[in-house]
Amino acid sequence: MDEYQIVELVKDWYRTTSIRRFDNFLLNDTTIMSEKSYERSYQHNPSISKQVIGYVYNDRTRFVSTLEFPMLQWHFISSAYLYKKGYVFREDSQLGPAPLPNLKYIIYCIASDTGITGITGYEFQNRLVIELVDLDVVANNLNLPNIVSSVLGSKLLTKNNMIESDELDEIDERVHRKKLFAGHTSYEAYDIVFRYFDENKRELSKEVLKISQAYVQVFRPYRVVYNTKTWQIVVF
Repeated sequence: MDEYQIVELVKDWYRTTSIRRFDNFLLNDTTIMSEKSYERSYQHNPSISKQVIGYVYNDRTRFVSTLEFPMLQWHFISSAYLYKKGYVFREDSQLGPAPLPNLKYIIYCIASDTGITGITGYEFQNRLVIELVDLDVVANNLNLPNIVSSVLGSKLLTKNNMIESDELDEIDERVHRKKLFAGHTSYEAYDIVFRYFDENKRELSKEVLKISQAYVQVFRPYRVVYNTKTWQIVVF
């Protein structure tokens, strides 16, 4: 499957309500299953962990900034990278009980919330945004290999080697401290785009443009936006 086929598959699963909210797994046979279904399947067939090629996070938002820059809230990328490299977490994880050696894609599927407190602005109504990124590309751009090596030190990787919560926290913190977004950390960058899109601080337009360019360089996202009324691709 190429990127377009995967995104279309996720959209079709979303359209038929087959995809569950939050954590889902894409298998190499094009099946998408929820975290709970995956864990049940793993108990009977542990080799299913080798069939996982994508982690699909599905959610809703009333913030335009989140629709525009979903990957700025990428708390799961460090975890996904560690799972691909053969680690698991001692505490429960949304990525399941076993390493995911063939995990290739992170897919963020996020819809505009059309409820009473839903998103405002006609151009953002009834939207489904799907961004797909290559895990290895993003990990390298975030310098995750070096950060992981630095934090874990001489800890030898063995089968199902356990990562402690404080080790994951340290890895995440080091990544998030990097000023990769036009001189801003990811937290700072999201604060700027939030104020621009959701608080109408239009004087930040030049900074948002620079953050947008950096965002593309870091994540290299394959992005498609759908109208959830017509299910046609929205071209801005």
